[in-house]
Amino acid sequence: MSAFVVAVALAIAVGCGGKSGGGAVEYSVSAQKNYEKGLKELEAKDWIAAAKYFGFIKSRFPYSKYAVLAELRLADAEFGAEQYLEAIDSYRLFIKFHPTHEMVANGYATFRIGEAYYKQLPGDFWMYPPSFEKDQSSTEDAANELKSFLDKYPDSPFRARAKEIVEKVGKRLADHEWYVARYYWDRGKPMATVLRLRRLLERYRGVGYDEDALWLLGRAYVAVAMPDRAKGVWRELVERYPKSEHAGDARSALASLDSSGR
Repeated sequence: MSAFVVAVALAIAVGCGGKSGGGAVEYSVSAQKNYEKGLKELEAKDWIAAAKYFGFIKSRFPYSKYAVLAELRLADAEFGAEQYLEAIDSYRLFIKFHPTHEMVANGYATFRIGEAYYKQLPGDFWMYPPSFEKDQSSTEDAANELKSFLDKYPDSPFRARAKEIVEKVGKRLADHEWYVARYYWDRGKPMATVLRLRRLLERYRGVGYDEDALWLLGRAYVAVAMPDRAKGVWRELVERYPKSEHAGDARSALASLDSSGR
């Protein structure tokens, strides 16, 4: 995408409610000075002015090292203006054409792609169904991008932030799995409940559903005539979470299965 198109797109975004300043610029005679001015506009959240400075560098100083940096900062301006799909494309192109650049090698561009996916996720609004009831494809995209980043860049300075987002995304996906599992259970579909709970426990341990999921999974196993598996998950519940509100129920259920010879 050309710098002119980026600036126009950002102007439209700001006109539709994005956060930015007025977009006024005063170009300097050197690439470095224009780059520094562009960075100041990024800090001031004037995405249009920032895009103009970086676009000017790319057109007037195409062989300067600042021209390459300007490509990255144009993506940052798109990100700041909440044009996340465009920012993702720009970061991907930067990685493709500058694979050895410092801001690629340290994981910055890849992290921003994952963060952009996360930023696109819908929030909860009282007039609409909760987010965990909706399709989670975009949430899974965010999780996959960020996990890929963590695998690929073990020493990146952006890992801490990525881990925070992965935890939030994981909680959101776990909320969805629990919602669907309960939906199936309440409608008398125990095998579908088993499949969802197993997936929840395999992928999203430690986010707050372990005890409830183990208890309900045992009940679902009994409902599909798999008592041995029910015993296994209830024993795990009792051993790992002896003070859980479900621990007593699990002990009673285990005793009942044993006394019935199942």
